[in-house]
Amino acid sequence: MQEIAIQVNEAYKVFRKKRRWSLRRSKQKEDNAKQVVAVDHISFDVQRKEIFGVLGPNGSGKSTLVRLIATLLLPDGGSVTLLGHDVVREPMAVQRLINRVSVEASFFKKLSPMENLLYSARLYGLNARTVRREIVAILTRFDIKKHDIYQPLQEMSRGMQQKVAIARALLTRPAVLLLDEPTTGLDPRSKREVQSVVKEMRERDGTTILLTTHDMMEAQELCDRVAIMDAGKIVALDTPEALCTMVPPANGRPTTLEDVFLELTGKKLVENGKNQA
Repeated sequence: MQEIAIQVNEAYKVFRKKRRWSLRRSKQKEDNAKQVVAVDHISFDVQRKEIFGVLGPNGSGKSTLVRLIATLLLPDGGSVTLLGHDVVREPMAVQRLINRVSVEASFFKKLSPMENLLYSARLYGLNARTVRREIVAILTRFDIKKHDIYQPLQEMSRGMQQKVAIARALLTRPAVLLLDEPTTGLDPRSKREVQSVVKEMRERDGTTILLTTHDMMEAQELCDRVAIMDAGKIVALDTPEALCTMVPPANGRPTTLEDVFLELTGKKLVENGKNQA
């Protein structure tokens, strides 16, 4: 029986509209008590060493789901466990097992890539003296010149900074890697290299990977299974091959994951409606 790395059970997260001040009477007043459900009672398991994809349009709840798993947000209902550790009751244990790469990578921008990665190495208990060579090897693999490794990160393009963020995750060799649109902003060659490294981490280190992406080809290439989210709910979950059988071929070509995505999230209907207007 395969070990479960991530277990999400009826996870629920709602965001409430902020209050505003009434200048008239200087009292706090609530504006219609509006709520936005970002993650709506979803459940799924991710097996250890699996590459699990999450697809969905903007605002579907993908990034909120990743933040719940990463202990950055608390669920309002349900539970999330990572390798047996509850993200609410045991956040420190979870944080030691994971690393997260998001499209908005955070760094000390005035420090160099080397200094940023050495700082991360210390946080994860790695010996700074022994990891210097590994840092150089990882960064140069992503076509970052040795000279730039020691220059302030703020002088790099956003795409190059994203490479440093991915290198930071590789360095710590987490049990679970959360990738939230990691290749956004990367050129095609860099994107291919990142995808290759993701596969390598699974094979070499046994890393479990949860990937959110808007790149359907990336999901089809990398993922063992894919969940499609819309309006906070999972509307389909299966292997890419099985998902593609849910929509019949059109115009004499095989069904792609993009076809399934458009069909299940209703985007094709919206586009057709615009075309008819």
